[in-house]
Amino acid sequence: MAKKTNQKKKYFEDQFDDEDVLLVFHKHPIIMRKGLILGLLGPLIGVLPAAINPGLGFGYFFGGLGLGILLGLLLFFPSWISWHFSIFIITTQRFIQIVQKGFFHRSVADIGLNQIQSINYDISGIQQTLLGFGTIKLQTYVGDVSIKDVYKPEKLQKAFIKILRDQGIEAKNYPGGKIEKEPVEE
Repeated sequence: MAKKTNQKKKYFEDQFDDEDVLLVFHKHPIIMRKGLILGLLGPLIGVLPAAINPGLGFGYFFGGLGLGILLGLLLFFPSWISWHFSIFIITTQRFIQIVQKGFFHRSVADIGLNQIQSINYDISGIQQTLLGFGTIKLQTYVGDVSIKDVYKPEKLQKAFIKILRDQGIEAKNYPGGKIEKEPVEE
């Protein structure tokens, strides 16, 4: 008779056994806009020979269009990879920031929830206001962390603060806790 194990499902490779995932989010898809523009140039370049010399016929037009679409996908693919594999995870113990840049560069930051001092957000400019994205700024004991181009940063900030409160973590002025003020001599 086989033994039943009560192991929790792991959502990512480095997840601890006693750790639960509370929130997972990506950057706003708007960060792929440069790759999309480059990708749209592919079909344009593909049909250019048939547009310059219409006598080439429909075979060159559709063949060029097909090759242009493939070129466009190749130009767009690195932007999609960077967006899709850049992920932010909040667990019961830590905040993990995984940022993928292209195919061969990945950076991971792992910050304990108890090290976070404050969470702020910034929405600046007409584009960010209209499309609903901005920057989350975390102040930690180690340094500041900026998460740019996240969707609805005001809701994300509130969710992050709620998670910290639910975990019993309060922002402190410095690692030792309360700051004692010295009396001022007059």
